[in-house]
Amino acid sequence: MTKVALVTGAAAGIGKACAMRLARDGIAVGILDLAVADCQRVVAEIEAAGGKALALQASIADRGQMTAAIGKLREALGPLTIVVNNAGMTGMVPFGDLTDEQWDRMLEINLKGTFIVTQLALPDMVAAKWGRIVNISSSSAQTGAAGMVHYSASKGAMISMTRSLAQELGPLGITVNNIPPGTIMNTIMSEANRSKFPMSMDDLVKSIPVRRTGEPEDIANACAWLVSDASGYVTGQTIGVNGGRVAS
Repeated sequence: MTKVALVTGAAAGIGKACAMRLARDGIAVGILDLAVADCQRVVAEIEAAGGKALALQASIADRGQMTAAIGKLREALGPLTIVVNNAGMTGMVPFGDLTDEQWDRMLEINLKGTFIVTQLALPDMVAAKWGRIVNISSSSAQTGAAGMVHYSASKGAMISMTRSLAQELGPLGITVNNIPPGTIMNTIMSEANRSKFPMSMDDLVKSIPVRRTGEPEDIANACAWLVSDASGYVTGQTIGVNGGRVAS
């Protein structure tokens, strides 16, 4: 039976790269984002390469929308046993200027959204006695980031959530792991924040041990392994894909 995955925030960047890679590995993929036209373009690319995919539009922080989207995916492609929680938001605000509304919105999307998607996807995994959950957090959660307290806090909570879920779901045959990307270019978030980088691009590259920034495909490669049968003894782990920026 073909495995079915849901990748959130899959219209572009890391989410798209993960979806394309999973489809290449023979997994049917739900491409979920608010930008449904871009989702449909990703689906067309996957289908042109011989894969199976379905475009889905929903806000991950809206339980009603996500219930409908997962139901549509299940009906079209089958039971859902792989989730890549990639959708999220970023922002740079000095801590003294951070408002309650900005704090609440960041946690609503990055943390509550991950909670809702994972909880709604869980029944199919429990029934199958097999499941893979991959949370895309951020290296900012590991190192901290000036001007991004609300963002790094939300992503740090995702890492703690990963560890706790791994312990709770492991006996059910479900693994839960976390990828905190380093500096990944060609994503919506990186383009939005590029002008705010505290150093030049040349200096940034020199600060990374492998001497390059990352690409979305770097994250997709790690994700593909974490959702495979080959990673069945790996759970509750933080798999840093950051060129050595964070050594653990």
